[in-house]
Amino acid sequence: RPVVPLQMQLVVLSCFLLTLLGGSDAAAAADEVKYLPGLQKQPSFKQYSGYLSVADGKHLHYWFVESQNKPATDPLVLWLNGGPGCSSLDGLLTEHGPFLIANMLYLESPAGVGFSYSDDRNYVTNDTEVSMNNYLALKEFLRLFPEFSKNELFLTGESYGGIYIPTLAERVMEDASLNLQGVAVGNGMSSYEMNDNSLVYFAYYHGLLGSRLWTSLQTFCCSGGKCNFYDNPNENCSKNLFEVQRIVYASGLNMYNLYAPCPGGVPQRFSIERGELVIRDLGNLFINHQWTQLWNQKLRGLASSHLSVRLDPPCTNSTPSTLYLNNPFVRTALHISPKALDWVIC
Repeated sequence: RPVVPLQMQLVVLSCFLLTLLGGSDAAAAADEVKYLPGLQKQPSFKQYSGYLSVADGKHLHYWFVESQNKPATDPLVLWLNGGPGCSSLDGLLTEHGPFLIANMLYLESPAGVGFSYSDDRNYVTNDTEVSMNNYLALKEFLRLFPEFSKNELFLTGESYGGIYIPTLAERVMEDASLNLQGVAVGNGMSSYEMNDNSLVYFAYYHGLLGSRLWTSLQTFCCSGGKCNFYDNPNENCSKNLFEVQRIVYASGLNMYNLYAPCPGGVPQRFSIERGELVIRDLGNLFINHQWTQLWNQKLRGLASSHLSVRLDPPCTNSTPSTLYLNNPFVRTALHISPKALDWVIC
């Protein structure tokens, strides 16, 4: 066969590499958000919205907002809301939004959350799969935006982010190409046992329980100077913990911010709206006590008889975000796939 001169080989290789790099630049450019409908003034910073394809035909939606200071050198911060199953766009639109000194990457994870979707429409998952797909999404983002690959990287989240962030960080720390500098989790769920035990003390120290209930808790849930509110088999302990849960979660207090009002009040634990089962009780508190187990069993029975089920966190007004993000002009501006479901907060 004919011998290809070395110079020609180098030219072909150069063209191939330029094609790869050009493809990355083109994909990133196609995701740039040029105009957001409904805003009186358009943002002066660059922002991008699109999809990061991961394993098994899953496509995670991202919204990336560049720093308003020095994007080339400012940190890259990944943000994940919790739930599990709640959209990180809630963090962008209602919790903190763009930052002056950080490049913010909001990732809707796992598939089935927000605008993220799966080709096979199978949205059953687990923490291990979620952490791998979050890692793959981060790598795919840096392939599309290689200019941020050397920036300081921070992984942040809230709520079930107490699981998402550490499991993702474990994978990221094994990748020497990523410049991980830190993690941060606010109001995190990292341990059911720690959550149950700390919640009771938190409620008491903030004056929510009263001396009678606290005395009963000490009598039936504590021994030898140590209290066990997590899996205590004492029936009287469990009965008093049920009262604690009612006070914290069903008395009108804002479970996310004790000092703030509860938007919309505290509605029923679940309702049927236009044939859809809407659940407002997260079901992740005192999971080892019988009354929680019976409640979760009831929810599973209700869920099996409804085609559509969604979580609507209490004390959270997601109506403005839902109306805006489901506007067809907004979906077009954000490059949302027609395969994506309607956006809901959870």
